[in-house]
Amino acid sequence: MQVWINGEQRELADGAHVRDALDILGAPESGVAVAVDGEVVPRAQWSAVTLADGARIEVLTAVQGG
Repeated sequence: MQVWINGEQRELADGAHVRDALDILGAPESGVAVAVDGEVVPRAQWSAVTLADGARIEVLTAVQGG
């Protein structure tokens, strides 16, 4: 299936979860927030939330500084 991750089209297996999308990005385990189709997905649900074909996933990484 095709999904969009941070504006870039990606191919994921049917039935993929949020965690699978993060894995292909090499995203760290902490300091990351994820939204799917505009809805924030709590970290505890990353392995449970199934993505739909055409889903739009935004992955944000916390940056420290001033």
